[in-house]
Amino acid sequence: MTSYSISEINTIVKGELIGDTSHKIESPEELQKASNNQITFIGSRKYVKLWADSKACAALVSSNLDVEPGDNRALIKVENVDLAMAKILEFFNPPAPVFDTDIHPTAVIHETAKIGNGCKIGPNCYVGKDVELGNEVVLYPNVCVFDETIIGNHTIVWSGTVIRERCIIGSHCIFHTNVSIGADGFGYRPSEDGRGLVKIPQIGNVIIGHFVEIGANSCVDRAKFSSTIIGDGCKIDNLVQIAHNSVMGRSCIMAGHSGLAGSVTLGDGVIIGGSASIKDHTTIHSGATVAAGSGVMNDVEAGKTVLGYPAQDARLMLKQWATVRRLMKDQ
Repeated sequence: MTSYSISEINTIVKGELIGDTSHKIESPEELQKASNNQITFIGSRKYVKLWADSKACAALVSSNLDVEPGDNRALIKVENVDLAMAKILEFFNPPAPVFDTDIHPTAVIHETAKIGNGCKIGPNCYVGKDVELGNEVVLYPNVCVFDETIIGNHTIVWSGTVIRERCIIGSHCIFHTNVSIGADGFGYRPSEDGRGLVKIPQIGNVIIGHFVEIGANSCVDRAKFSSTIIGDGCKIDNLVQIAHNSVMGRSCIMAGHSGLAGSVTLGDGVIIGGSASIKDHTTIHSGATVAAGSGVMNDVEAGKTVLGYPAQDARLMLKQWATVRRLMKDQ
């Protein structure tokens, strides 16, 4: 197992080293679970009191916190603990699963498909007619990429993911296990005789920008016409639904179990909390935040935070809840 001195760790994060430790650091760990060969982190005042009983030999600490290192222990003070810990986690990140052969013999690749340099295609993958894979694309076992899809350089697609026909995927994307890209949008209307439902054909596609990450079991549906669009740098959690013809700007975040109904538009940098739901044909403008569990029924202004069901200005909603609690106490 590779291990590092505290000075080597500090070289990575470029913080202020306080104290010293003779222990070699083998991995990062939570404050209460760490052993004396591990580094932890303290980003909030409420966790400072746990440092004394922690077995960790070192900790990344927010620069505004007053903490003493202790005997044979060290602290590295940094401006942003989360970003510093991200560097440490990347440093200790184990290597990806190994491909014994770049293109497994059980993979089915159509003769018209174009495969870039350095691509890796695992067992039982399917690559359809006129598909284009850029350089160093990785398809882990049991991935399906259907006809006329284009995938950019260095994109990684994990097992079980299905990318339907005519989708366009950017470079440096990561799709985790069982992601669905380009399934039919949910479109039905009552039949003329009123005795059934008529399926509305979904003839569009999905366009995904660069550096997009989509979590396991999430779905991005194809458009009824034109495209469902995910902008550059968006990060989408597990179990998220993005419906047909929705458009996400750059660097949006959607937490788990949240969902966009059809034709929703998000500006740049929008944050959608877990289990929040957004009504169809609404617009959430750049920099807005939708709190977890909220239901957005109307457009949201740029930079605004909304909360509740139906979602309202967060400060107004919190005042309403406080008033209700006071009224309940008075009864």
